[in-house]
Amino acid sequence: MPIYEYRCDKCRRVTSVLTTRISAKVVAVCDKCGSKKMSRLMSRFAMPRSEESRLESLADPSKIGDVDENDPKSLARMMKRMGTEMGDEFSGPEFDEAVEELESGGDLSGDDPASDDEA
Repeated sequence: MPIYEYRCDKCRRVTSVLTTRISAKVVAVCDKCGSKKMSRLMSRFAMPRSEESRLESLADPSKIGDVDENDPKSLARMMKRMGTEMGDEFSGPEFDEAVEELESGGDLSGDDPASDDEA
């Protein structure tokens, strides 16, 4: 089943349209503003990679040289790269929550000051 992408000529938002077959006529409507004036885009395509290839890519020193383990935002950027590279098996609600916590400048040490006050 092909997925086509369109950019709204009015608000510039990208909308994806799933069709049941290639020969099906597609009527694209913008998800944001409802406009039918849409321009079809060239879609990216996925190319499967082995787990070994993905791990080798993560081990490349040029991709982790800018990581500062004392900077939560730097760690969040690295975790996002890891999530992108590893795909669905590496992501999920807990992962996304951890990245958001780091991006906001927090830490993941597990030391919750609120829980210490309750004891």
